[in-house]
Amino acid sequence: MSLASLLRLALRALAINKLRSMLTMLGIIIGVGAVIVMVAVGAGAQAKVDEQIRALGSNLLLLTSGATTSGGVRMGFGSNLTLSEDDAAALNREMPEIVAAPALRGSAQVVWGNSNWSTIIFGVTPEYLDVRQWALAAGRVFEPSEMSGAGKVCLIGQSVARQLFGNADPLDQVIRIKRVPFTVIGVLEGKGQSLMGTDQDDLILMPISTARKRVLGGNIAKLRSVGTIWVKMGDAQDSKATEEQVRALLRQRHRLQPGQDDDFSLRNLSEVMAAQEASSRVLAILLAAVASVSLIVGGIGIMNIMLVSVTERTREIGLRMAVGARTRDILGQFLVEAVTLSLIGGLIGIAIGIGASLAIGSLAGWRILLSPESILLAAAFAFAIGVFFGFYPARKAARLNPVEALRFE
Repeated sequence: MSLASLLRLALRALAINKLRSMLTMLGIIIGVGAVIVMVAVGAGAQAKVDEQIRALGSNLLLLTSGATTSGGVRMGFGSNLTLSEDDAAALNREMPEIVAAPALRGSAQVVWGNSNWSTIIFGVTPEYLDVRQWALAAGRVFEPSEMSGAGKVCLIGQSVARQLFGNADPLDQVIRIKRVPFTVIGVLEGKGQSLMGTDQDDLILMPISTARKRVLGGNIAKLRSVGTIWVKMGDAQDSKATEEQVRALLRQRHRLQPGQDDDFSLRNLSEVMAAQEASSRVLAILLAAVASVSLIVGGIGIMNIMLVSVTERTREIGLRMAVGARTRDILGQFLVEAVTLSLIGGLIGIAIGIGASLAIGSLAGWRILLSPESILLAAAFAFAIGVFFGFYPARKAARLNPVEALRFE
């Protein structure tokens, strides 16, 4: 018999018991829908991590100033400014394959007209934008004269621009930071949230000399100390070797003896990002594997119903064999029924899965990533389930003895 004839017979047989066929397909529907939703959620989470990695920058080392102890109380890293601009300059000079960018950090209230906003202030050098791979959405970067002369200019993040200016153009506007007037010369492109959930666009960048002398003040104004130094490595560099070279150079500059603890913290952000990305990928695979269990359960349901169908239609099978149906015709008939049952359930499951994924993305605000590959994989899996779990009932039907089948009550 042709495939078209087998398909017509299969659809006719499934239509006789509509409710039973629908209940049988329910396992496949739930399984396929769950696989699509879980894969979409997992892929969305992985894409979000990838975006955050790109937003932070690639191949980075983060140097943080050391800790201070007062009255036996250890205050934690960053409480004692043990790093300096000279350390960053030495790193750039001694290790030309890297780029080191020092940064000072503080907070301040920013005012423009009737609007005000509390934000983070960073005093940076021009290398900071290159290290963080931070482009400008509008405007220009700092000029050398502004860096050396503590120019009252700044770059603002997207969140600050939105809170202060709304729909107005921030360029060339004068804002006040701690009562000091600053001209906005540029707006940074958006980076979104960091891996820790903080808003990376809620900040203002200014020349490090300006931050030290005019905004942050205190002891920082008298010294060249900084809170952090960002180090960007080349793509082909060995991060571990570079990390050890940076640590050795800083220990030498800080005159630390062998066995003495570092007076700074060094973190390899590339390794942190790789671990987060691997965790996200494992989670996506785990979610898809758990959802696939529903497909197996649905396949078992198909096998069960097909075995019942073979028993119910034993006389029909015997009659078809008596009038000339071959073994392969009976095998094909029941196999096509199982595959048709599975594929129809798979198509319904795909529709439900896509709808559920979009609903989750809209209502929960999660990042959802639907890919044609995952949809095709779910459909192929449904087809394979139909073939695998439908083959045994079909073979059982094809091996029936015609005489005994005709006598079956």
